[in-house]
Amino acid sequence: MSTPTAGAPEATHLREITPQQWRSGTAAWLGWLFDGLELHLYTLIALPLVIQLLHATSAADPAVKEKSAYIQASFLVGWALGGAFFGRIGDLLGRSRALALTVLTYALCTGLCAFAQTWWQLMLFRFIAALGIGGEWAVGASLLSETWPRAWRPWMAAVLQTGVNLGVLSGAAIVYLLTLVLPPGGERWVFLVGVLPALLVFWIRRNVPEPEAWQRAEAAVAKKPGAAALFHGATASITVRTTLVCAFGLSSWWLFLFWQSQHLRQLLTSAGLPAADITRYVSVSFFALNAVAIAGNFAGGWLVRRLGNPRGILIMFAGLGGSIFGAFIIPRGYHELAWFWFPLVGFFSGVFALFTMYLPPLFPTLLRTTGSGFCYNIGRLAAAFASVVFGWLAPVNDFRLALLAASALGLIAAVGSWWLPADPAETA
Repeated sequence: MSTPTAGAPEATHLREITPQQWRSGTAAWLGWLFDGLELHLYTLIALPLVIQLLHATSAADPAVKEKSAYIQASFLVGWALGGAFFGRIGDLLGRSRALALTVLTYALCTGLCAFAQTWWQLMLFRFIAALGIGGEWAVGASLLSETWPRAWRPWMAAVLQTGVNLGVLSGAAIVYLLTLVLPPGGERWVFLVGVLPALLVFWIRRNVPEPEAWQRAEAAVAKKPGAAALFHGATASITVRTTLVCAFGLSSWWLFLFWQSQHLRQLLTSAGLPAADITRYVSVSFFALNAVAIAGNFAGGWLVRRLGNPRGILIMFAGLGGSIFGAFIIPRGYHELAWFWFPLVGFFSGVFALFTMYLPPLFPTLLRTTGSGFCYNIGRLAAAFASVVFGWLAPVNDFRLALLAASALGLIAAVGSWWLPADPAETA
């Protein structure tokens, strides 16, 4: 199959999409679907599980909030390192091989979380699982950018991110249903669902060949460029600008995702609801947030089709930061947050879909997964630091403090988006 980079005519209708393109798209979408599932299993059951592992009596124990923050931080660090590590593997060994390795890593280690006996064992398993999840983003995004038509990138980005949203919705539904049948304290067994993606590996290796763009680039050089090439020449400016925006934006989003559920739990606990009911209420809220996020993915795609990626990203980040600020600038009840403000935040989280097809083409072919993985996932390190800091502050402060900080970071990302590199199509 000829790829767009080879100068062949691009498909304009679905019937013109080749079998290889369908297979690569399916592999990437399923990888992202399972990413979403794995991502938020812990977020939804973090508090009761950590209470159990620490043998604490309630969520009011300062150690519970502290250790929860450490576990979340280790996950974000693993995600950042995984994006860089597997991104490099994707450039060295190929997209299909690296994609299979990332899925296997996060599937098996998520399953191992069910057998953790201490909080630090849970932290270790989450860290290793995160390596695979972070790597899958970089590899899957590059796989699609090299096989599907350029003009379709905004919609492909939306469809890919929808895979994550559906994975999150699946996770929320699974947690909700399992809390109806699991005995008290049985939340840990939810993690066994995370083993299922391992089956995808066998299909990927049999049916998804390496993109011709990567094969040609590999054959054309005697020695592949090292990761240090990201900071040389014109590529250095692209690396720095995109990394800064991703760092602020992802820190904002992950602070919100983690602490909003803890804030809701605090509100519902104060209202006197039983623990099992609280978990279900939080799952329902999370479901609503991510259902609306699907519309946000396509709204973001519509924006960049008309304004380009830099301006579309700016508008969406402004909406993200502004909606988080509106949610927490004054005290609000569960229903107001869960049914208006959180879905509004979810809508503007569609900004993260845009990076999927925007980042990879900014870099040379043999630096593509390295560059996109590094720039996008380095934001997890900043988010990890913020998680620990607010984990220290949480025992003596309202969760709203962390969430207002998240809104400020989102608005900074919006300002920084003004200096993002032009779309690849414009610079080609």
